[in-house]
Amino acid sequence: MIRVLIERHIAESLESAYEERSRKVLQQAVSAPGFISGETLVDRHDPNHRITLANWRSEADWDRWFHSEERRGLMSELVPMMDQEEAITVLEQSAI
Repeated sequence: MIRVLIERHIAESLESAYEERSRKVLQQAVSAPGFISGETLVDRHDPNHRITLANWRSEADWDRWFHSEERRGLMSELVPMMDQEEAITVLEQSAI
């Protein structure tokens, strides 16, 4: 299993529109092969900073979703609402 950390920063005053559309992205990811679970968090000190932590069966499953036409289409609605590019980090459990 891998975890994918996705960080996004929303432009001022677009929070509610972003929430609505980002929910669609997560709903579609849930049905993607290899998706296990996910949650979205809000930075307590910066309400426009959002972090999604998603668990995927494998990096291949994540890559398939990441490069899918479906995700690209959904992201085309989100990207204009962000004032920074999304940052994605793929994580795996430490051997320690």
